[in-house]
Amino acid sequence: MPQPILRTDRLLLVPLADRHLDLEVRLDSDAEVLRYLFGRARTRGEVVEHHTRRIGQATTVDGLGFWMAFGSGDCGRGSIAPASEDAGEFVGLMMLPPAHGPDQPADDPTVAELGYRLVRRHWRKGLASEASRCLLRHAFDTVGQRRVIAQTMTVNVGSRRVMAAVGMRYVRTFFPEWDDPLPDAEQGEVEYEMTREMWQSRPKR
Repeated sequence: MPQPILRTDRLLLVPLADRHLDLEVRLDSDAEVLRYLFGRARTRGEVVEHHTRRIGQATTVDGLGFWMAFGSGDCGRGSIAPASEDAGEFVGLMMLPPAHGPDQPADDPTVAELGYRLVRRHWRKGLASEASRCLLRHAFDTVGQRRVIAQTMTVNVGSRRVMAAVGMRYVRTFFPEWDDPLPDAEQGEVEYEMTREMWQSRPKR
């Protein structure tokens, strides 16, 4: 099953492709967007490297991967999803790859990791939550995942609010070792989760 095009009320989510590289470069050129990830803007070469890695990750579990989000106008509450990416404004990168990393069980295709990275002008509009609910629905109802996790720095209040808003629950705080830690790294990282059972028992809208 290839990654599908997904829609929410205000967003069109298109599977990441090579034609989107310049948009990724633009997104990662804002150091504030990457404040809790890298603490600085990325060079084009770094973005190319991560783009290639993302494309590769999207081939490991059918239906999982990365999506580019496009919206209409300022993506206010009255907006509707554009008919195509060419008709929309770039909003951000939405992520649902297989979970990976030294603190995750190896090669478990039933666990995905949720993430989101938005252009700064589209912050605080509820768009990350809207896209995340769509990706959770895709993960459980279409792909058949057992569990979806999300991780961020403990001090990243905005991201944690999104995790809570979509119904994920706090699991743990952990303390990775970093060669070049970001400010406040001593407070650790947090992990949230949504399990299949939680998804199926959630209050229906």
